[in-house]
Amino acid sequence: MSLSLVSEKNENLMPINPEMIGKKIEIAPFVYDQDDVIFYALSVGAGVAEIDFIYEKNLKVLPTFAILPFMSAIREFKQQIGSHNFHTLQLGHELKLHRALPTAGTFFSTVALRNAYDKGDKGAILVIDVDSVDENGRPAFSNRITAIDRKGGNFGGDPGPSVKLPDLPAARPPDFRVEQQTSPEQAALYRLNGDKHPMHIDPEYSRIHGFDRPILHGLCACGFVIRAVLQKCCGGDPERFRTFACRFSKPCFPGDLFQTRGWQTTANELLMQTETPDGRVVLDNFAVQLAE
Repeated sequence: MSLSLVSEKNENLMPINPEMIGKKIEIAPFVYDQDDVIFYALSVGAGVAEIDFIYEKNLKVLPTFAILPFMSAIREFKQQIGSHNFHTLQLGHELKLHRALPTAGTFFSTVALRNAYDKGDKGAILVIDVDSVDENGRPAFSNRITAIDRKGGNFGGDPGPSVKLPDLPAARPPDFRVEQQTSPEQAALYRLNGDKHPMHIDPEYSRIHGFDRPILHGLCACGFVIRAVLQKCCGGDPERFRTFACRFSKPCFPGDLFQTRGWQTTANELLMQTETPDGRVVLDNFAVQLAE
């Protein structure tokens, strides 16, 4: 579960404006260099055993680095649509890469509220797209989030389709199992990528909002799991990665041990689930597609 999009203030909340749906907003360019790439890899647990992701000599970029331009775009999106004060909980994330990322560069993004589904007093389900191109105007990657705005319902919209999660192929053993240990400082590191919401660092703020300690970013957990996919299924080669989609099912915390099971459903597709030793399923409906 990710709380990255929750507003820090709860004032002047209002239903979603249906006129926002489909409008594209251009976002300031996202510029990065090798140090940003290396820091991101460290923030999602990469170490010397994956030296090509943390050392500039033969540097490679983790596919989930493409989440950072998305986070930058969402912050600007919230500022530009000042008619609505988001109070939003992210439920899921999708990422599609057209090719491996360069070790430095500039991306240009547009943001659009693709759909908003009216859940009445429960709020509104939002689908937000961020599409990014490189300096030459070539499509580079796309991010899509599904989120719930607790105060955004009752705007007179379609309640949306029902969601059915795919069943894990539990009749056979997983094709791989991976354990990954996060550190107590994991959220403190990851937040320096740009997601500085106090829910991930401030114990008092976290307690006020129902958690006994700060939670780890759901997208940080995604970074850990995609690292595991690269190691187990791609020989460490990010060129093999194409897409992932997942649901944030329960909160995770800095210091958690992630236990991921993965099934290869076709030659290029995987279905996974990540949980902790106490039985919390933190990521499910986790599907990955690899290049042929």
